[in-house]
Formats: sequence, C-alpha cells, structure tokens
Amino acid sequence: MEPKEHSGDAHLDGIQSSANSNCDHISVFESRISKHRERVLTHPIYKQLRDLETIQCFMTFHVFAVWDFMSLLKTLQRKLTFVDVPWLPAKDPQLSRFINEIVLAEESDEIGGGQYLSHFELYLRAMDEIGADTTPVLKFIGRVRDSDDFEHLLAELSSDGGVFKFMQTTFQILRGEVHEVATAFLFGREDIIPEMFSNILKGLDQLNSDRYRFFRQYLERHIQLDGNHHGPMARQMLISLCGDSTEKWQQAERAAFVSIDARIMLWDFIASQLSRKT
Repeated sequence: MEPKEHSGDAHLDGIQSSANSNCDHISVFESRISKHRERVLTHPIYKQLRDLETIQCFMTFHVFAVWDFMSLLKTLQRKLTFVDVPWLPAKDPQLSRFINEIVLAEESDEIGGGQYLSHFELYLRAMDEIGADTTPVLKFIGRVRDSDDFEHLLAELSSDGGVFKFMQTTFQILRGEVHEVATAFLFGREDIIPEMFSNILKGLDQLNSDRYRFFRQYLERHIQLDGNHHGPMARQMLISLCGDSTEKWQQAERAAFVSIDARIMLWDFIASQLSRKT
C-alpha cells in the first residue's frame, strides 16, 4: 500500500500569491549557489555504493543526518506555529499549516498496512533489514536522553569531525533567525534530497535485490514528497520569510552555503569510510 500524500495545493497557492514580487530575489540566490549545489549532486560517493557492505557502511553514518533533520523541522514548527500553553493563533496560518503538514509526514507517516512510523524509524527498520549497524546511533540517542547539556555533548563528540561535525553545523544554524533555519531546511535538505536519493536509488536498482525493500521505500517516499510537494513549498516559505529585505536574503545566502558545505563535508567523510571497504 502506497503512503498517502497530503495535499497542500491550496495553501501553497496562498503563499505564492503573496510572494510573487520577491521571486527575483530567490532566482538570483539560486543562481549564486548552483555550482556549490552541483558539487553535492555529482559527488563520487554515489558510485561507491556498489554492494551490501558499502550500503551498510553508508547507512550507519547517514542515519545521523536523518535524525538531526527532525530538529530543523521542529525548530521551524516552534517558530512558525504556537506550541505553548495557553495557546495563541499563529502569526502566519499558511506557514503554520505547511510546517504542521511536514511534521505529520516526517513524524508519523503511513508506511502501509495501517502502520505509522517516523521516517527516522523507517530508516532504522531499513538498516535492520540489511544488517547495518544501528548501535552507534542508538547509543548516541541514549546519551542525548541522559544528558542535561546537549550542546556540550555535541561539542565533545564533534571534536573528532565526521557526522557529529555535520550535526554541530545544523544546531548552530538553529540558533539563528527563522529565515536562516528555513534556508538550511530548503537548500541543505528539501531541495537536494530528491536528486541525491535518486542517485542512491539508481545504485540499488543495479543490485536488483529484494533485501533493500525498506531502504527503497524510504528513498522513494522522499523523492516523491520533497520533489513534488515539500521542496516547492519550502521555497515559497523562504520567499515569504525574507520578503524584500536585502539583509535577510544576504543572511539566507550565507546559511545556504554553510548548509551545503556541511553536506559536502559529510559526503567526503562517509566516502573516506567507504573507500576502506573496497
């Protein structure tokens, strides 16, 4: 059974109608980061995913990026909706609807058979299916639960670079303004994920194995959602948040480069680990 796709056309149109005058800003913005973005999409890592062992290794590290995505999303939910008590109306109902819809899909998506899972949990299921090591990420989550100073914990772990350095960049961005967080959400995730995951999916297709059923489902779901729905809406969200403010667009551009740099660094690190498997 295919997961249900949530329709957001009506509120997407609402955001677009109020933001058309600022489309030139983001067109210039996207042109400036295009070469940087292309470095992610043409990275040699995709060709390294050639067998079960390399995919197991990839997932053991990539799962941390799957986990920290939720903190990006939850930060936007906190900033664009109202989650405190007593409740008050959100400042922008269009953006509130968009973020809540994303949270619904990411935190409790329908995966078939009347079952619901977060995409992180679906990823863990995919790792179990192929025998990838979930111990590092589960141990990390345990430490997060037990820690009363997450920033100190992350700083300690990131001193060795790798996946924790990537995550540290994410959490540094979360301390910024909402349009900077939205930029990282768009250009560090929603905008590039469909093409990144399509590259990974091509490698799985060549392996022609039923062993990757859940991983394939995870990839296909994000290609579908982010490419056709969440990505375009996130773009309109950024247009709405930055408006005609030159300062905000400059800040957003810096956040985009930081986010894409972090992804390239993460791919470089994982590629170095994969090279040990060949």
